[in-house]
Amino acid sequence: MKKTMAFLMAFIVFLSSLMIYPPNKVNAAEFNVDIKLKSKSVYLENLDTGNVVFSKDPDERRFPASTTKIMTYIITAEHVSDFKKTYVTVKSDVLHLLDGTGSSVAGLEADEKLSIYQLLNCLMIPSGNDAALILADYIGGGDISKFVGMMNDKAKKLGCKNTHFENPHGLNDPNHYTTVTDMATITKYALTLPMFAEISNTVTSDCLGDDRYLVTTNYMIDENRGGEYYYPYAQGIKTGSTGNDSGYCLVSTAVKNGYTYLCVAYGAPYEDENGELYDNGAMIDSAELYRWAFDNLSIKSILDKNDLVKEIKIDFAWNKDTIQLSPADGFSTIMPDDVSIESIDRIYDVPDHIEAPIKEGDHVGWVTLSYANQDLAKIELLASESVDRSELLTAVDGLKKIASSKWFIITLAVIFILVVIYFIVAAVYNRRKKTTRPVKKYRKF
Repeated sequence: MKKTMAFLMAFIVFLSSLMIYPPNKVNAAEFNVDIKLKSKSVYLENLDTGNVVFSKDPDERRFPASTTKIMTYIITAEHVSDFKKTYVTVKSDVLHLLDGTGSSVAGLEADEKLSIYQLLNCLMIPSGNDAALILADYIGGGDISKFVGMMNDKAKKLGCKNTHFENPHGLNDPNHYTTVTDMATITKYALTLPMFAEISNTVTSDCLGDDRYLVTTNYMIDENRGGEYYYPYAQGIKTGSTGNDSGYCLVSTAVKNGYTYLCVAYGAPYEDENGELYDNGAMIDSAELYRWAFDNLSIKSILDKNDLVKEIKIDFAWNKDTIQLSPADGFSTIMPDDVSIESIDRIYDVPDHIEAPIKEGDHVGWVTLSYANQDLAKIELLASESVDRSELLTAVDGLKKIASSKWFIITLAVIFILVVIYFIVAAVYNRRKKTTRPVKKYRKF
């Protein structure tokens, strides 16, 4: 009987251990602009934050005209280490490739030797197609098509999805196209290259000599010749037009009060049915958008890295029920001045509760910031402090789980039945033992 009771106790401990240690089971918000734009496609980005604050048909393919030369500059700059000490001889046969095109040229002369620096000035300031071809021929090792291949390869590496070049100058071709979004990407990269910002913002240059002045085609930066197009905060970058095919095009930046914007405007009307030229709508649109942005937008801090933004429950922590979460990084964005940061929606993706232990800085979840149904950013949320695990609370929780487990209830029922059976068997055994006890015989004397 003692062996039977020992077996039952061992069985109970075994079941309990199974229940306590169960087997393992296998990004911008864009804003409305009350401006009647002339350009077919427009892209306006705040370069301080990377926010695209306005766009119009940003992914429609357009003829880029001479804004193509921004990519021509990029390829040249990446293949020449010293602009001022690298010289190129102007080839007559390359210049003749422009015969009959009516192209804008810088007036390069056959057989003259010019530095890459001089040629880049000729490329960007007066928009010289002749300079574009001379550079492409030189960098391409006498093969302009090889240079164009480099342009397309670079566009792909930069992540451009709707761009293809057929030439280095921008004359129209059905397979020569880009979008304002892609050109913004290209331009932002160009702004990181040596002398690009300086050359593209030059109004006049005497780099070819006193009698061969180069004069910008960008009236937005030309105070003397710009007239109504002149905008004092504009800086560069490149104009373009091939008549009605491309319309007026412009890539520019503007800086004011510590803010910097990049604007790409494509496809403003060029001339009417009578051949009368329209005003340059790309320049007009760009200036209007800059005024709107500088007058109405400012950078606002939405999240600080030290903010406590969310509280969730924590289990198995002694004398502590909740823990605070903080963002992995702060977040600022450009917003209209009349919009309060309280209007920014916060959508949390965090668990209802977590278990201790946890260390300060551990990943817990995410928060998505949005405004007017546009996602602004997705920020990682971290534990703001370290919390140890209470083994006592863990054990108590384990016992609770055991007590509420159906297997525990079944086990108790089995044990109860076995105990009942045991007592029944013991009672029957004792009764039989009594009935079979031998009768004691007495001797007679």
